[in-house]
Amino acid sequence: MPTLNLGILAHVDAGKTTLTERLLLAAGVIDRLGRVDDGTTQTDTLALERARGITIKSAVVSFAIGATTVNLIDTPGHPDFIAEVERVLSVLDGAVLVVSAVEGVQAQTRVLARALDRLGIPAVVFVNKTDRRGADPGRVRAEIARKLPPAPVFEGSALTGDGVDELREAVVDLLPKSEEDTTGPLSGTVFKVDRRKAVLVRVFSGTLRVRQKLPAGKVTAIHVFEQGKAVRRDRVTAGRIARVTGLDARIGDAIGEPPASAGRQFAPPTLRTVVTTGGDKGALHAALAQLAEQDPLIGLQVDGSEILLSLYGEVQKEVIQATLADEYGVDVEFGETTTIHVQRVTGTGESVRLIGQDADPFLATVGLRVEPADSGVTFGLAVEPGSMPAAFFRAVEETVRATLASWSVPACAVTMTHSGYYARQSHSHGTFDKSMSSTAGDFRDLTPIVLREALDRAGTVECEPIHRFTLDVPADTISAVTQAVARVRGIPKQTTMDGPEARIEGDLPAAEVHGLQRRLPGLTRGEGVLETEFDRYEPRT
Repeated sequence: MPTLNLGILAHVDAGKTTLTERLLLAAGVIDRLGRVDDGTTQTDTLALERARGITIKSAVVSFAIGATTVNLIDTPGHPDFIAEVERVLSVLDGAVLVVSAVEGVQAQTRVLARALDRLGIPAVVFVNKTDRRGADPGRVRAEIARKLPPAPVFEGSALTGDGVDELREAVVDLLPKSEEDTTGPLSGTVFKVDRRKAVLVRVFSGTLRVRQKLPAGKVTAIHVFEQGKAVRRDRVTAGRIARVTGLDARIGDAIGEPPASAGRQFAPPTLRTVVTTGGDKGALHAALAQLAEQDPLIGLQVDGSEILLSLYGEVQKEVIQATLADEYGVDVEFGETTTIHVQRVTGTGESVRLIGQDADPFLATVGLRVEPADSGVTFGLAVEPGSMPAAFFRAVEETVRATLASWSVPACAVTMTHSGYYARQSHSHGTFDKSMSSTAGDFRDLTPIVLREALDRAGTVECEPIHRFTLDVPADTISAVTQAVARVRGIPKQTTMDGPEARIEGDLPAAEVHGLQRRLPGLTRGEGVLETEFDRYEPRT
């Protein structure tokens, strides 16, 4: 039976979860339509989702349309949870992009549409809420034609069911399906980790079996999605999605041979906050570590006595706070949300600490050279790999990467120039003399000291995130809007006219985005739309 892994994507409040419910009802999976406001939907299962009436975590539910098995993935619509959407994109065969017939094409709609277009994921557009007061399907269709990549467009109401049968037919007729293929090598990817350590895996080729041994562990159970339920099976084949237990895997890990990687489609978080608790700090750190497994981009970091998290926005901060309280029993407070600034290496610097010759108490020699890099952190050796145990080299490399992350140095080339250790020492009667034997801990403790000295000698400059922006505004407001952009250090680069509308494009510091967003309605009679996307880091001016 062919399988279609289908994503439902939309700007928040466009009605995608209600559309999911309507598709399940039409397939006979449920006997009544759940309501987001009542917390009775199939995919919004978290208590926090039900309470807030928004999707926070992606969820998979399966049903059949004719001879096709559809694995439908409901995704968050709020931009604070865009990382959850990004992970889903890597496993989709096709998508339905939902647009409200009242609000029309929103900034988040365009961000999602561009990502689908970049990845070559075919999509159909469903103009929803045509039954609502203020709906104008004709206007919205014109917006879609003007602002989104080309797509076959359908309209109707998920709440009443109008137009949904036509959408169902289009989904199976127009979007590509995965055929079961058990002949190729096993290749899959982990795109979600839940609190119970189960992982969601999309299998692209081959077969994954219960009791199969992998580098990540031994598979203890497999559940596939069928007609609204997760059903236990002894295997999962290519094209399917399954919940797998027994693996110590993280989001993005390959299962078997690595599939083709889609790479990043959306900006990393550019905001940061400090988390504090009046209770058990150990419990807080353990809880945050579990949340970081489920969402690696929250970027859990410990800097001295401070615990820091990376964020997309204030709603995400509120959700994390509620999750820690409700699911982990940890009450927390957040500091002020600040923009993440990074340190760019500007030159070359070196430092070395020699075992037995410096005042350091560590039984280790570490020498490091730091140089600029275009992107990412690289670690190399200018010493013989056999000059000391591999575990000591690993300790240095892991510490370098973790330390640079905590110092917000995202791009850097680090080379180990000196190494040395004391071999395992023992007394004449054979007992281990720890006081005169090097351990990995010596290298972990010394490496940050040497790295700090090398960085200081190389020199760094503090850089802030810069976003590309697009502003669609009434033409008669261009002057006021342009002045407002300039006041927040924005740089308009291009202005184009299209009848009564104008588009302004340029660069804007990330720290100023929210302030401009707040001012925009008053400047444009509520008609302005601001869309931003991370572009680069630049020295703050």
